[in-house]
Amino acid sequence: MDINSIIFWSLSTIAFICAIYTVIAKNPIFSAISLLVCFACIAGHYLLLNAQFLFIVHIIVYAGAIMVLFLTTLMLMNLNEESEKNKPAIAQIAALVVAVGLGLVLTLMVRKANLIVTLGPIPAGVGSIESLGKVLLDEYFYPFEFISVLLLSAMVGVVLLIKKDKPAELK
Repeated sequence: MDINSIIFWSLSTIAFICAIYTVIAKNPIFSAISLLVCFACIAGHYLLLNAQFLFIVHIIVYAGAIMVLFLTTLMLMNLNEESEKNKPAIAQIAALVVAVGLGLVLTLMVRKANLIVTLGPIPAGVGSIESLGKVLLDEYFYPFEFISVLLLSAMVGVVLLIKKDKPAELK
């Protein structure tokens, strides 16, 4: 077993354990931190695939921006154990059955898949930031700009929703 396989299986195991803990954690902050570790492990997989740009973008976008959004939402919701109601036992059993079934299906799919794929030599420049930028700004220019305007309008909408009105006595 080579070093890449050891790193891959280590990252996969840590990501799986953190994903499970994200779902079963009682404290939402611990759940968010576990999700952050899971995101970091997935970013490590990108690094193993020699996709440095996706690694950096994954760290910046998911581990940075999305986790800040999650933690801000958790803090605004002010969740605590006293206000949370326990779910009925039937819902917990149904969730467990669905999770085990999904895990079984995924395990069977991985076993039947042909894991050895020969792609041949990778051409020079594939996966580089320069080739990605050319494709993004040549072929996909309009969708790229549309997404940027959509994200900008979403940010403005969030700011307007969070903005609180001043009390009547201060006006």
